Amino acid sequence: MDPLFIALIGFIVMMVLILLHVPIGVSMALVGVVGFAQIVGWEPALTLMGSEPASAMASLDLAVIPLFMLMGSLAAASGLASDVYNLAYALIGHRRGGIATTTIVASGGFGAICGSGVATTATFGRVAMPEMLSRGYRSDLAAGAVAAGGTLGIIVPPSGIMILYAVLTEQSLLDLFAAGVVPAIMAIAFYIIAIRIKLLFDPEAGPAGEKTSLAEKIKALKQAWGALVLFTVVMGGIYSGIFTVNEAAAIGVVVAFLFALLRRKLGWQNFMKVLAEASAGTAMIYVMVFGATIFSYFMAVTGAAAFLVTAITSLPIPPEAIIFTLLILYIFLGAFFDEVAAMVITLPLVVPLIQSFGYDLVWWGIINVVVIGIGMLAPPIGINVMVLHSMYKSLPLRTIYRGILPFLCAEFVRLTLLTLFPEITLWLPRMLH
Repeated sequence: MDPLFIALIGFIVMMVLILLHVPIGVSMALVGVVGFAQIVGWEPALTLMGSEPASAMASLDLAVIPLFMLMGSLAAASGLASDVYNLAYALIGHRRGGIATTTIVASGGFGAICGSGVATTATFGRVAMPEMLSRGYRSDLAAGAVAAGGTLGIIVPPSGIMILYAVLTEQSLLDLFAAGVVPAIMAIAFYIIAIRIKLLFDPEAGPAGEKTSLAEKIKALKQAWGALVLFTVVMGGIYSGIFTVNEAAAIGVVVAFLFALLRRKLGWQNFMKVLAEASAGTAMIYVMVFGATIFSYFMAVTGAAAFLVTAITSLPIPPEAIIFTLLILYIFLGAFFDEVAAMVITLPLVVPLIQSFGYDLVWWGIINVVVIGIGMLAPPIGINVMVLHSMYKSLPLRTIYRGILPFLCAEFVRLTLLTLFPEITLWLPRMLH
């Protein structure tokens, strides 16, 4: 049987398995092993099923994932998110729409010590949502700010999605973190602009809060010292060259653990919950990596990636048009699949295509993260929307989606700028070199 035909059948079978709710990593591994066996035999295929997970488990780059996940869980348990929120509120909460802006800024700050979009949404759903509703905010603006702020958890370094992309594409994790800085600042700025535009048309959606005194601002700053120290130790240590990424992640876990311990937030039950959260997230990502590497071998041996690159590059259309087509495809896939799954599934085919056009894979990684952020908001799945809805079941989904509309528009503007001008993303990594 023709290897390209086997690749096509394998891809279709994998998509069917995922639609049947078979875990993504398991689907990719199963199709990869069976397809590989059809071409080179069962003995090499079964060997691949043992060697690739073993190789992934030994990867130092992949070891960063459980460390950052544990650090984020400990930071949330120790109340650092509330401290960051209170500091941002003391500085800007008195303005019209100030609490929504506070939520965006605080989400970005917490994202720097969390690395998870869903965790950021859930945390500020508890911290910020009641605050806004109690102060007369329209529920759509309040929900939109929390859901959109959650996406900052994956674009503000360190990011679990960036780590996953770096491992699967063998890119420098430090370069990806550096490349995410400017797009993250743009996201915060564009979200704040979206809030201001919303208030131009509906001034009562976000009433002004009470102005805080200088003493209250200083008090909030003192309370937030833990979050500032954790961020400085981790990111400052990485970019100054004092720590490697792995060392910074390990030290971050120790610092977050000490904060939780000293604040008496880490009883036995809470400690086990933190470990369970970090373990579940880590296991899911590891299984996905196992499946992706096995599936990549299968795609490579069939020659499907090379065939696709040759077929697409021979089309009489510019590379920019193909890039935008891929982005539309990712957003479409995000309407039916988890966007992380869409990224992992398509990487074996898309990465060779991006390289053939001469684009930087670090840039493409950041573009992927931005598209994943859009998928976290967009219907019908919108995982951040679903998390928020599960926390406030009385809040209709249409209200939440109406609230995220201005933020989605801001995201599309940012995605367009980052796609048309790769230097926005790449200048900082190149400067650090």
